[in-house]
Amino acid sequence: MARKKAFSVPGARRLLIATALLAPLLACAQTPLEQRIAEVREQSRFVPDKALAQLLKLQTEADGAPPATRAEIMSQISLAHMRLGENDAALAQADAVIAYGKAQHNNAILANGLLSRAYVKFAQADVKQAHQLAFEAEATAARTNDLPLRVQATITAGQAYAEQGDFPTALVKLQAAVDLARQITDQLPLATALNALTQLYNQMREYDKGFAVLEELLSVSRALHSAGRMAVAKDTEYGLAIEAHQPARALRALQEALALERQLGAQRMIANSLVNLSDNYLKARDYARALRYGNESLQAARAAGSAPIEATARVNIGEAYMGLGRIADGKKSFEAGLAFYEKANSKPDLQGVLLEYGQALEKAGDLRGAVDAYHRERAISNELFEKQRQQAVLELQEKYEADKRQRQIELLSRENQVKGTELDNRRLQQRVWWLLALVFALAAAVVGLLYRKVRHANAQLEVKNLELKAQSALDPLTSLYNRRHFQDYMRGHAPPERREAPVRTSSGDDIVGALFLLDVDHFKHVNDTYGHAAGDAVLKMIAEHLRIALRETDMIVRWGGEEFLAFLPAIPRHGVDEVARRILESISAQTVAYQDHHIQVNVSVGFAPFPLFPDERPLSWERAVNLVDMALYLAKAHGRNRAYGVRGFANFADTSMEAIEQDLERAWRAGYVDLSVVLGPAADGPPPAGSEASNVVPLKQAAKNNH
Repeated sequence: MARKKAFSVPGARRLLIATALLAPLLACAQTPLEQRIAEVREQSRFVPDKALAQLLKLQTEADGAPPATRAEIMSQISLAHMRLGENDAALAQADAVIAYGKAQHNNAILANGLLSRAYVKFAQADVKQAHQLAFEAEATAARTNDLPLRVQATITAGQAYAEQGDFPTALVKLQAAVDLARQITDQLPLATALNALTQLYNQMREYDKGFAVLEELLSVSRALHSAGRMAVAKDTEYGLAIEAHQPARALRALQEALALERQLGAQRMIANSLVNLSDNYLKARDYARALRYGNESLQAARAAGSAPIEATARVNIGEAYMGLGRIADGKKSFEAGLAFYEKANSKPDLQGVLLEYGQALEKAGDLRGAVDAYHRERAISNELFEKQRQQAVLELQEKYEADKRQRQIELLSRENQVKGTELDNRRLQQRVWWLLALVFALAAAVVGLLYRKVRHANAQLEVKNLELKAQSALDPLTSLYNRRHFQDYMRGHAPPERREAPVRTSSGDDIVGALFLLDVDHFKHVNDTYGHAAGDAVLKMIAEHLRIALRETDMIVRWGGEEFLAFLPAIPRHGVDEVARRILESISAQTVAYQDHHIQVNVSVGFAPFPLFPDERPLSWERAVNLVDMALYLAKAHGRNRAYGVRGFANFADTSMEAIEQDLERAWRAGYVDLSVVLGPAADGPPPAGSEASNVVPLKQAAKNNH
């Protein structure tokens, strides 16, 4: 998960921050003052607190120095503040460098200031602004002859493109940075560029190419005789090896990096490596060692003043405690780590930690706690999805407005051209009367051609609009309907305001609608073990067999990630459980052939008839989906490879819908909700209550039997 991404600092400090940490020299040191700045600059990357004191002292000695030297000291002070987590002071220094560069009309100083501001903005999680500054810095640096500066700016721009998911452009930029760095005698810029290129190949899952670049990176780092540079290269080797499923090499590289970092006294790097060691032993289920390194990383993070690393260490400690059976201690540590992410409002990191928390609680047997954690994770997932949807709408609106303005400009231009033509025609009529008829004929022909072209263009535009509308309704991976299309559909599919006499089959059974929400069991394990391409193949298989298991009239939706939703508009009420069984069996029976592996997966399902009437008024479709989602989480918490269905409600006058939604399992056990469970093939165990031989068990009755 992103929180413990190998080779990166936890929290917001990701690729651009790595570039700041490894920024090469921006000018060849010549004077004694410049040589001292170069030495402190290298120290700042690994021991920023000591370097900052030296930089402030150098600043007082540099009053008569050239502008470039003074600006370099200011820029390094900004980076040192940032590395110490003092972002306000770092931003003030970066802005001072930018203002100084503008006053001096010096593009090299200006680009240096823009880069410093980009790194600080990234540390503040203002990713959009950081990317804009990175691109502006690259364009400004390109107008200078300072090769180290151009290398640094090109790397930063390339990593900004990578953060945006534009890997082709990022690859072009970083390869160009390597080529530029080869022209410089000093090999520090080359080490920085090779490090960034190795990390990009890791992101792209081009592991063979990544290892090829890594070999050169390690060679250049050895030639520099710098423990810090070798530690950085070993951290990058760890990240690449762990993603390429080479755990032995990854562990060896991480231990070598930690030894070098301790030699340097680089507390923040030490804390990060200890976190990764703890995480490494968690994956190996060696909980004793995971706890040991978790506690060491916690102490190192406190010494370095790094709240993000401290939060990650607390989460690792919590998971290790749970693995050792110390549930209360594990919960306490997990919640302490979660508090940081909640305070920092880091939604993606918080979502990942909650998912990990739920899995740990589930393994420890605390099913109620696991369901609570999953619900908190799902609430954040829905919030992030809504933000992405709103952003997409805004972007589409901006594009529409831009296109509209362009059409207006083109229309005004054509009108001006027509007016000019009319003026020329009048002059021509006055001078050459005998050409009048010919001019009118030509004008008519031109108008006719334009009219036909406009009609043709409008027809093509209509076709493209229809194609775009169809594409916007489909998920590109599975070709199923997407979440937005389902939401639009359900807004026009309002349930009746009150319960009406049901439509019945010839055998007397009610005809109802039904909602099914399914989630792939242990999907993260598939991605981690076989890679994301294998995960995509699994999702395609599920989509294909849902089409087979259901009818053409049923709406099947890629709900998000590994979740699918199906809406059946008309089905006999007593056939709802059978549809759930059919879904479980059709997926479990399939094998996905991927490379040399044969992958089998199960799904967990939540379902209910729709509309649902807790009293005379129906639930909205949003609340019905939420209820089905809660049933899905009960299926997950009680063993997976099964389906939990909400059949109806009882004694509703003694409760409320809000109470039921707060804790579905408690509402069932109190007799307010009627649930059923359908076991999948070779399920891990029986339903949580009852001993009926049938796979379909009314859970309310099972609860009575338990009492």
